[in-house]
Amino acid sequence: MKTIVELIQEIGALKSKAHEKDFLLTWEQTPDELEQVLKVAEALKRMRGDNISTKVFRSGLGVSIFRDNSTRTRFSYASALNLLGLAQQDLDEGKSQIAHGETVRETANMISFCADVIGIRDDMFLGAGNAYMREVGAALDDGFAQGVLPQRPALVNLQCDIDHPTQSMADLAWLQEHFGSLDKLRGKKLAMTWAYSPSYGKPLSVPQGIIGLMTRFGMDVTLAHPQGYDLIPEVVEVAARNAAASGGRFHQVKTMEEAFAGADIVYPKSWAPYKVMQTRTELLRADDRDGLKALEKQCLALNAGHKHWHCTEDMMRLTSGGQALYMHCLPADISGVSCPEGEVQDSVFERYRIATYKEASWKPYVIAAMILARKFTDPARILARLLEEAKPRVK
Repeated sequence: MKTIVELIQEIGALKSKAHEKDFLLTWEQTPDELEQVLKVAEALKRMRGDNISTKVFRSGLGVSIFRDNSTRTRFSYASALNLLGLAQQDLDEGKSQIAHGETVRETANMISFCADVIGIRDDMFLGAGNAYMREVGAALDDGFAQGVLPQRPALVNLQCDIDHPTQSMADLAWLQEHFGSLDKLRGKKLAMTWAYSPSYGKPLSVPQGIIGLMTRFGMDVTLAHPQGYDLIPEVVEVAARNAAASGGRFHQVKTMEEAFAGADIVYPKSWAPYKVMQTRTELLRADDRDGLKALEKQCLALNAGHKHWHCTEDMMRLTSGGQALYMHCLPADISGVSCPEGEVQDSVFERYRIATYKEASWKPYVIAAMILARKFTDPARILARLLEEAKPRVK
């Protein structure tokens, strides 16, 4: 295992301009910038484990805007802010002037006077979430350029309609830990498959985030879903280009069995069809509740025709040595536990339950690393100073 000093040296050797751009999509970051986030996250995790304070801010605010329900990401974001020494303030849009027609440009500036970071989760409206984040970013750029804001807050995508970068980067950090290094992921087969769920409307951003990121590291990424459960076509094209550039492989198959065959990693996860999400977005914008109920009924019936897309013990036996690593962003729909029939058999999930918890444990450190990489030109120097001072987190 590398020492913290060695990690810091490696961070300093990377060519990164992450401080010049927000972390909105993983495929907008260079390989060095992605690796920088992973190494900073590992350094922060190791320092906390060694009881070394990582509070680089003595004051400041981290603003959160959650437009959808969240547990893991919400608390991971709060943990990341606390890890760095920032206080958190959640923006409740229903209790703000946004409800009275305040513009995005004005809101972005008003919440940012003493803010160092803004984290946004906006995955409800297809074609709108990532666009909203970019609108906030443009408003922050303008506010800083005009002298309204003393500094430009970092902007972190906590999940949008296109990507879930904090989740996929935490997944990548866990894969790096589990297999030993990024280099050892090269050639590994990862099956990103749809799985049955008794609910509908699950975002596309997790499977899209996985195929968009893991193809950057020479992996053999296989996507499988029932007919009609397509992802956003442009993201699928991104995955194919990434695989070609990294020397990896990306292809699509029609069955879960084919995807699981010989896989080293499996990621069975339900999502709503791309076209369904387009329709759902139109109905949400129109506040058409009857239309939404009808769509839900239609989609649940459609899902019910694919209950055999189920991560069972028999399915796991098809994987490499029958011992593939099971992954999930959580919460999983566990058959016989959280629902009568769901994404994964209870015995499979229980065998990998601790592994999925370890997977999730990386998210606070990944978010904190994204913030550090955006706020500081030289994160290695900041970490080296923290290590030199070595102030105890707990006295």
